[in-house]
Amino acid sequence: MGTRSRWSAGAGAVTAGTVALTAVLAGCGGNGGGSSNPSGSGRKTATSAAQAATPSPTKSYALSKAPQTIPSVRAFTPARGPGWRPAGGRVVIGDARLADEGRLIAGELKLKYAGKVRAGAGDVELALGGSGGPESYTMTVRGGRVRIVGPGDAGVFYGTRTLKQEVHGGTVAPEGVVRDAPAKPQRGFMIDIARKHFTAGWIEDRIREIGDLKFNQLGLHFSDDQAFRIQSDSHPEIVSPEHLTKAQVREIVSLAAQRHITVVPEIDSPGHLGAVIAAHPSLQLRNASGVPTRGAVDISNPQSAKIVDDLLREYAPLFPGAFWHLGGDEYQALTVKNPEASFPQLAAAARKKYGASATVEDLATGWLNDRAATMKPFNRSLKAWNDGFFRGGTVQADKSLEVAYWTGKEIGARPPEEYLSAGRRLTNYNDDYLYYVLGQPNAFFYPTGRRIYESWTPLVVRGTTPVPARYDSQILGGTFAVWCDLANSQTPAQVAAGIRMPLRATIQKLWDPDKPPLTWTQFVALAGRLGS
Repeated sequence: MGTRSRWSAGAGAVTAGTVALTAVLAGCGGNGGGSSNPSGSGRKTATSAAQAATPSPTKSYALSKAPQTIPSVRAFTPARGPGWRPAGGRVVIGDARLADEGRLIAGELKLKYAGKVRAGAGDVELALGGSGGPESYTMTVRGGRVRIVGPGDAGVFYGTRTLKQEVHGGTVAPEGVVRDAPAKPQRGFMIDIARKHFTAGWIEDRIREIGDLKFNQLGLHFSDDQAFRIQSDSHPEIVSPEHLTKAQVREIVSLAAQRHITVVPEIDSPGHLGAVIAAHPSLQLRNASGVPTRGAVDISNPQSAKIVDDLLREYAPLFPGAFWHLGGDEYQALTVKNPEASFPQLAAAARKKYGASATVEDLATGWLNDRAATMKPFNRSLKAWNDGFFRGGTVQADKSLEVAYWTGKEIGARPPEEYLSAGRRLTNYNDDYLYYVLGQPNAFFYPTGRRIYESWTPLVVRGTTPVPARYDSQILGGTFAVWCDLANSQTPAQVAAGIRMPLRATIQKLWDPDKPPLTWTQFVALAGRLGS
């Protein structure tokens, strides 16, 4: 695929919107050259015939320029012509599977949705076809029409997002051909709705926002020490007063699907289960002295696994998307100097289940594998936080688990290259760039869009140093995450404002691997003009 800046000489030199040839029919005589011949014969004079043989000048158009959108398009072939703007045309589709995309863009551009009919002058046509990945598309603006075609409906949808931005505020979609596709297949935004309650309406507004920006995942971290935020029928006793109903979740999932966004739920375990423990105190992990361990369930107790598996099975039909996050991070039993001495019941359970040399780390790995086995019938791609994977040991984490790499600050931190060199696939949640932590505790600082835009790439997984480029294909994408550690530090409106430019910078770097075509100042100005 070509770049934005290198055009072949004369590429796409199509003349469109040519002014029609006008014949001069003016007669001569004392009437000042009116339209009638004074003799009444109806014949043109020699002068008028000569004028008729000379065409009026053809309107000339400059070679078009690449559209300015967020994220930027990957390739554009310019052409000469007037471009396109919504002015009385229709949206038509070539396949019934594109009805949702067609109705949406028609409503947004205030055009008539005509369904599956032949395209005409001024129309926007959506069609399935062509080659490339399922999220790729080609958009052609020519002869007063727009045609968006892609191998899958997701790509066609992204083409409509490009068109929507191109004509925003009365501007014109430039004549020419856009060929576009994302660099990374996973482009995520995650919200911690456990520590802070966000309304269904606020979440739906974010779905519309990130859909227009071509994100394709929305993570919902809805269970933690502070609260459990989604209605449960199997364990209603664990649900917090402020929560989302299942009906609201279904609406969220449906709206996301219309925008080609997969909702990725996370029930974090075996740590971060304080809300479950509050209703079931017998599950809490205690050390050898009987001191409770915050948020951690006792994974040697079979009832701990039962309640978590009950919840996984209950929510699997509610979240039918392809991905699921199992958590696995910050199990407090593994943050002490000698886990086996501090938690003898865990050490005994590990040896009983996995052999005499097994450790508490092995028991925690086994817990993660067992939860993966619980989800196996639901055919999900499973994620787990990187600090839930351990070096060596008797038990190895399931090979299919995707590493959600967020930090290198934990005890015994493993660099991302360890996972990548072992062949694991990884998603970038780099807490140095992509973590928006309310109240900025523990040396977290609100990320700036500028820093992401100018110095982060998907290869920068830990800290500020990129991993070798040979691992690029194993890095499936990235996720910008909002964590609500000090929940009252910002209102939902302040969160939405604070993440606005970081989200735009993140999607630019996930969609297009090249150096951004605009400076940061220009990028901010573009975001302001687009109102996005």
